[in-house]
Amino acid sequence: MTATTAAPALTARAVLLDMDGTLVNSDAVVERCWRRWSEKHGLDFDEVIEVVHGRQGYASMAVLLPERPMAENLAENREMLAAETADMEGVVPVPGAPAFMASLVGLPHALVTSADVPLSTGRMAAAGLALPDVRVTAESVAASKPDPEGFLKGAAELGFDPADCVVFEDSEAGILAGRAAGMRVVGVGPRAARFGPTVHVDDLTGVRVEGAGDEGLRLVFG
Repeated sequence: MTATTAAPALTARAVLLDMDGTLVNSDAVVERCWRRWSEKHGLDFDEVIEVVHGRQGYASMAVLLPERPMAENLAENREMLAAETADMEGVVPVPGAPAFMASLVGLPHALVTSADVPLSTGRMAAAGLALPDVRVTAESVAASKPDPEGFLKGAAELGFDPADCVVFEDSEAGILAGRAAGMRVVGVGPRAARFGPTVHVDDLTGVRVEGAGDEGLRLVFG
């Protein structure tokens, strides 16, 4: 069941969707890969996992190993992406995601993810979810969330002002990025509740998409 903590509905021209934790539950893979990385570098896994959600790998490494040259972070990030792409065990849709994505067909929406093309393609397929026509991936941006670049690019590609877009996100970095882009944010799942999204839902089972004619689309919660 989905709970709301703010407005019962939002009107928008377009929807921008994070992937991991928002549409796809990939926590099992993320935790396996980053646990190995934590052990390799002698870091506490619980502290590491608090940082990595929502960010590109190199950006997480820069936070966790601030003295290390960025070139090493970028190189190790390529290894991390390859490992995650090769491991789809336990990747499943977030509850309600299949119906939610089906309700967006024909309406303006985009995927805005910190994953690259191979990883995002693999995880969406493993979860049985269709990829939106418009996708902003790691290759598309110069800066990782919480920088707003990805969401701003998604809005621009769809042809809408940022203020007319609603972001769906699960992580602190993603919610901060959505806010910095001047967008309203629907926080999905337990992580999101801590970071003050415009609306919070437990999952996507209680989110309905209704056409609103000239006003765009209407997102109804509960």
